[in-house]
Amino acid sequence: MSTIARPVTARPGLTDLGPVAQLRAGRLGRRLPQLYVGLVLYGVSLAMMVRGDLGLAPWDVLHSGLIRHVPITLGQAVVVMSFVVLVAWIPLRETPGIGTISNALVVGFSADATLALLHHPDALVLQGGLMVGGVALCGLASAMYIGAQLGRGPRDGLMTGLHRRTGLSLRLVRTGLEVAVVLIGLLLGGVAGLGTVLYALAIGPLTQLWLPRWTVSVDAPGASPVRMGGSD
Repeated sequence: MSTIARPVTARPGLTDLGPVAQLRAGRLGRRLPQLYVGLVLYGVSLAMMVRGDLGLAPWDVLHSGLIRHVPITLGQAVVVMSFVVLVAWIPLRETPGIGTISNALVVGFSADATLALLHHPDALVLQGGLMVGGVALCGLASAMYIGAQLGRGPRDGLMTGLHRRTGLSLRLVRTGLEVAVVLIGLLLGGVAGLGTVLYALAIGPLTQLWLPRWTVSVDAPGASPVRMGGSD
């Protein structure tokens, strides 16, 4: 007795997949390399902003403050805080994927490796170039790892979990989180400045600009679509 398989249509755009569905959704030969290249570039962008020394991304203000009190590197602080944030996923009932755990590890290691190779320039124009380049590269890297559809990063999952549990808009939750981590980072002696403001203003539009280009269509029947635009 023969059966006719029902065709599965590749779904364009982002979809909300569980960890098993992420792996079963196909195109892993494209999605896995894209995920890891994106995460490595994210770490590189972090290091570029550090060497630019004109202000860090909000979470990195916290990381830079933390290493003033704990004998670890900046990349190690990124890893440690990623797993601290993942603990907060438990009451929010967020489910990690392969991209979540990879994000927690790869970004920090990549940042430390880049910091070992990249030195702080004396010329202000070069510092500005590293700051702007770091923000631009971070937007591209974010689009790459998000578009691979292999799980949210730890901090993204914290944001979406709080949004779902509180009913507040994503924009409000994200703003509240980033203001909180900047304030805590500053209290710890972290580095904020022009780069922090530039990152806050530019990272959303840059990521949204690149995301359609890097979002990999997957075979995911029944998956919930995720909006790529807007934060409400």
